[in-house]
Amino acid sequence: MGKRTETSWKQDHPSTLFGNSVQKAYRLLKHAKQHPEEMAVEHAFDQIFHAENSFANAVQHGEHLDMVQQNKELLEQIRHELHEVQNNIKEQ
Repeated sequence: MGKRTETSWKQDHPSTLFGNSVQKAYRLLKHAKQHPEEMAVEHAFDQIFHAENSFANAVQHGEHLDMVQQNKELLEQIRHELHEVQNNIKEQ
């Protein structure tokens, strides 16, 4: 089967990609809370970085900005909680 030449869903729906990235960051935050190790925190921060890139793309395309804003607020909350987990690891 050949390669599809159509535009990918990631390009068609950047707000969906951003929402999915935020949800993955949330799952990684939960994992880091359950297993507070540097590697788990690092993976979660990497995902936050990826989600921020997705955010920029979603804003650039200007679609579903209300949902994008809600996900941005959730991403900021995730970042804050992840910093707390990171600080707790350093204190141990």
